[in-house]
Amino acid sequence: MLVKTYASAVHGVDARTITVEVNAGGPYSGNGPFYFLVGLPDSVVREGFQRIEAAVKNCGYDMSRLKLTVNLAPADIRKEGSAYDLPIAIGVLAATNQMQSEELDKYIIMGELSLDGTLRPIKGALPIAIQSRKENFKGFILPKENAREAAIVNKLEVYGVTSLSEAVAFLNGELELKPTKVDTREEFSHNQQVFSVDFSDVKGQDNVKRALELAAAGGHNAILIGPPGAGKTMLARRMPTILPPLTLFEALETTKIHSVAGILPSNASLIAQRPFRAPHHTISDVALVGGGSNPMPGEISLAHNGVLFLDELPEFKRSVLEVLRQPMEERRVTISRAKISVDYPANFMLIASMNPCPCGYYNHPTKDCVCGPGVVKRYLSKISGPLLDRIDLHVEVTPVSYDELSSHDLPTRTSKDIAEGVVRARKIQEERFKEYPGIFCNAQMPGRLVREVCKLNQAGTVLLKKAMQVQQLSARAYDRILKVARTSADLAGSPDIKVEHLAEAIQYRSLDREGWAG
Repeated sequence: MLVKTYASAVHGVDARTITVEVNAGGPYSGNGPFYFLVGLPDSVVREGFQRIEAAVKNCGYDMSRLKLTVNLAPADIRKEGSAYDLPIAIGVLAATNQMQSEELDKYIIMGELSLDGTLRPIKGALPIAIQSRKENFKGFILPKENAREAAIVNKLEVYGVTSLSEAVAFLNGELELKPTKVDTREEFSHNQQVFSVDFSDVKGQDNVKRALELAAAGGHNAILIGPPGAGKTMLARRMPTILPPLTLFEALETTKIHSVAGILPSNASLIAQRPFRAPHHTISDVALVGGGSNPMPGEISLAHNGVLFLDELPEFKRSVLEVLRQPMEERRVTISRAKISVDYPANFMLIASMNPCPCGYYNHPTKDCVCGPGVVKRYLSKISGPLLDRIDLHVEVTPVSYDELSSHDLPTRTSKDIAEGVVRARKIQEERFKEYPGIFCNAQMPGRLVREVCKLNQAGTVLLKKAMQVQQLSARAYDRILKVARTSADLAGSPDIKVEHLAEAIQYRSLDREGWAG
């Protein structure tokens, strides 16, 4: 008897429906294997038959020694992972007349089986649910831990089950299950601005807070340079609290990536806050940008629509930092292998931090640097010019004084206060770039648009020329200064770039000054 069930394969952040064809033939003769699994399965899928056989028997069904042929179609797509256990097991039971098969064509079925027949969670439930709705399937049967994640998709009945027996009983009409319901908009709005940290926790550092406000308002990348203990990491970790809230589309896109990577918490639904990823400096280039024999998203894609924080930037391997250059420009990464090529979005804001030298005290107001001649320059040279060219704000972080740390009377702005100004500035930019597809903030402006949008008056032109000459700023600083000045003007609600906006932008080019590192 031939029976078809339906599963799904995830490639990149999208899914494709897979037809699982199970044919039960004549009796097993006892020579060789009693089953044949075809359709380009990987080793995990092939090993699944051992789990399926044990689960079927331990759930009280008969694993009759009939010749079984299982085809995963289309046969030219590689099938990977353990989530095919459940649709194959259901197909085997239906092909051997141990359950009804009339309802099987209405559902996508996915799940990894334990030996006792219980189900384990899977990866990629959200993109699979989105594809199921596109192809007009009635419902999606999957492990209960993934049900809320898949239930984000409306107009699709999502049934979370705990075991093979429960799935069979439901498909036989012997067990009534209620589809999982998630009020996406209510849950999204409820969790959107719930943060455990706030900029009001940081004493002093008003100049750094202002720089990060500029970065958030214009989508600018930033690097914080200062001695150990000055608060660089503390400030960077509060960056998501002042970014504009995720839109529902951005939240769905971000959740898809985390779903494919398998890092969504159990019973989670929609990601409502901008992600903050802080990989260790020992990370490999594949782990950062994504890849592997079975391509998976890397840290830059997991930081999509959020912040990628690289602490102690010079400690990262040079090859790791260099692979960031193209994704930072194109806001996506393409991973190519011999038989597959996948695209992952990577629209992230880069926030980096570093000590000014190996000992950490170069340019410190009270402590002496013990690094030898030329050491500081060699340390900073670990960051290549092309990468530094993509970082708009160079922010010097100085230690906080005792008076600032101990004072309880100094006024300090909260994240909510800062975020209100950021949102207003982003709305101005949204209106400005509405006719330019793919450009959403000042940092994304190409050179031709900078000349059009960032026009200076006579006083501004004189100031910028003098700054370039006196501070010996490099040529690559020119466009960056204009973009940051435009963001400063947006925060002030000014239609024109004034001298004070330009002056503020010029001060954030520390690493471009010749002789800064001795």
